[in-house]
Amino acid sequence: MVKEYRIEDGELVPCDDFQGVVKVYANPDLVERNDLEHIHRISPHNISSAMDPDEIGRMEFEEDHVMIIIKSPKNYSASDNFNFKVTSVGVFLYRDRLVLVMNSQETAILEGRQVFKVQTLHDALLKILYGTIAHFLGHLKVINLLSDSLEQKISSSMANEHLLNMFTIEKSLIYYLSGINSNAVVIDKLKANASKIGFSPENTGFLDDIAIENQQCNKQAEIYSNVLVGLDGARGAIINNNMNQLIKQLTIVSIVFMPINVIAGIGGMSEFSVMTDGIPKWISYSLFSVAMLGVAFVTWLILKKFFDKAVKVKRR
Repeated sequence: MVKEYRIEDGELVPCDDFQGVVKVYANPDLVERNDLEHIHRISPHNISSAMDPDEIGRMEFEEDHVMIIIKSPKNYSASDNFNFKVTSVGVFLYRDRLVLVMNSQETAILEGRQVFKVQTLHDALLKILYGTIAHFLGHLKVINLLSDSLEQKISSSMANEHLLNMFTIEKSLIYYLSGINSNAVVIDKLKANASKIGFSPENTGFLDDIAIENQQCNKQAEIYSNVLVGLDGARGAIINNNMNQLIKQLTIVSIVFMPINVIAGIGGMSEFSVMTDGIPKWISYSLFSVAMLGVAFVTWLILKKFFDKAVKVKRR
């Protein structure tokens, strides 16, 4: 699928007249790949690199354009099961056009918040870089909210499901850190070759701001990753403690009913009927039931006193 944008009133505006200066090839088919190779003269290797999610960020000068590979997060949905993915975006800067190649149909990096007026293709390139950073920051906020929700569920859970989801988020943050660091290398190369690419002094100044934003984004992702990894042991201990509490309760119930079972077994024997011969059964068995409940209550009191004393000793 091909989307086109034109520069109008300082913004990138979608257009359908094939006169757009910014062309986005989202998950191109064979015909669109052929256009990329023959019309835009992009090598098959660079097309494959732009669509490879594992490709590292880089910048290269070709014969008539500049090839840039940047990393961007994929849009998250509930079906991803807490797995945040990173994809690649190929940006090909010509004198008269800007071509984007990506393996998905997501154009959030182009349609995000307008922070400066887009007057030239170089401005459009900087907008894409800034949009990528903003996209990462937005996903980090979502990760923070999801991790808080999972921690609340882990505190009352005895299963490993929520803990495994947290591990998935931690793994995603590692890929995010790799992608953000990869973009930092690309931004440094753009700064080093600003005059060769044709950046104006205003573009260079804004590129410095983008580098600072990317550094802050990297620091935020690193903090989230360190916090989540550092609390792994505590989360596992909480689940183990919840399981221990359940086993403790089941043990108390079992101990309480053990003497009752013994007495009930005695009461079911014929000797009890002989011993209570002459006493109406509803009286004898009612007294027997009260005796069993009394034994259970006394057993529970003894166990409660024992566990309360053990907790006090442990706190000391």
